[in-house]
Amino acid sequence: MTQPPHDEQTAASTEELREQVEETRKELGQTVEALAAKTDVKARAQEKAADVRAQAQERAADVRAQAAAKAGELRAKASDVAHQVQERLPDPVKDKALQAAEQARAKAVQAGHLLQDKAPEPVRQKAAEGARAARDNRALLLAVTAGAVLAWMAYRRGK
Repeated sequence: MTQPPHDEQTAASTEELREQVEETRKELGQTVEALAAKTDVKARAQEKAADVRAQAQERAADVRAQAAAKAGELRAKASDVAHQVQERLPDPVKDKALQAAEQARAKAVQAGHLLQDKAPEPVRQKAAEGARAARDNRALLLAVTAGAVLAWMAYRRGK
């Protein structure tokens, strides 16, 4: 350190020498801070964990959005299938299905009255939730029923 490197000029005055020393101190301080940051394993691990957490949250949001889009597509397809099945059903089958639905509805109303009279409150609440779910998913229930009727008809024709 007694001789300056060959590619640097020496200071012409004491003031320049002080400025060079101050600049070297700043650079050395920055270098020490950078090395200290690299050796702070706990802080680096926390930064990495935060990055991974943020990436996981982004991926979860993407997956939720994709799932919602797929659910919408499936609902639309189920509705289309239900309409196609309804259109293909012969009139006698539609009439029988309508009669069966009316009979089932009448029995359900009867059971509902009996349930209201005899069942405890928690059971009544669960039954009401089930009825609401059935009403909310009416198209899906209709599609499943129509599919079952078609499968039954195909089975009978195969015999």
